[in-house]
Formats: sequence, structure tokens, C-alpha cells
Amino acid sequence: MRIFFATAVAFLLVLFQTQTALSANLTARISLSSQTMVVTQNGAVKYRWPVSTGRKGYGTPTGAWSAKWASRNHRSRKYNNAPMPYAIFFKGGYAVHATYETKRLGRPASHGCVRLHPDNAATFFQMANRNGLSNTRIVITR
Repeated sequence: MRIFFATAVAFLLVLFQTQTALSANLTARISLSSQTMVVTQNGAVKYRWPVSTGRKGYGTPTGAWSAKWASRNHRSRKYNNAPMPYAIFFKGGYAVHATYETKRLGRPASHGCVRLHPDNAATFFQMANRNGLSNTRIVITR
């Protein structure tokens, strides 16, 4: 009976730890002034990447949102079917997504979205989907 009880307790602990890991808090903090994105999970910095946000005439909204939906191979309906791979949408048509114009990373260049290197966008996309979109926050500051 003691062995059964100890096994049950051990099982519940593993289950609880697994559930906690699955619901881990994932946050992407984008700074418009430094053109960087810092990804934290459970408060620990995991990544720091250069980004491109909205260029003159195309603002990137500031604020905080939960990720709304994801699209692995998205194409823009608004901007000539432009590729937006690994897109994590957070406000209307605004998303964090990959760009193939990697030479422009680190300075404003987009129509308002947050652009990342394709490798970094793939990493963030995987983390957000694994974490759960409702548990993924996008925070954009000046």
C-alpha cells in the first residue's frame, strides 16, 4: 500500500510539473527605439534578437496583447501577397513574422509588423505554439 501511495504521489508531481511547463509564461518584448525583441520564458531571458518595425508612415502599435493566432506560411492580403512566414498575430493584421530582407533588421523597415530573421521567427513560432498562444504575450514599447 505504501508503494502504491508513493508511486501515485510521484506520478502527480510529474504531472503537475509537466502541466506547469506546458503553461509556461512566454513574453516577447519589442523595443521600437532599440529595434530589438527580448524573449523571456518564466521570467528568464531566452533570446535577444534584432527586429524591423514600422518605417516612416507605417507605425507599429505600442501596448500589450496575447497572441491571437498563428500561421506557418502566411501571405499578406494587403501587401501584394508578400510572404509572412512563421506569423504570430497579436492585433488585427499585425504580427511578429519572418523576413527575407535580413539586411534591414535593426532598423525600421516594415509596414507595421515586427520582422525577424527566419531562424529566429521559426524559434519564436515553435515556442509560442508549444506554450499556447493564450499564454504568449507581445509587449511593444517606444
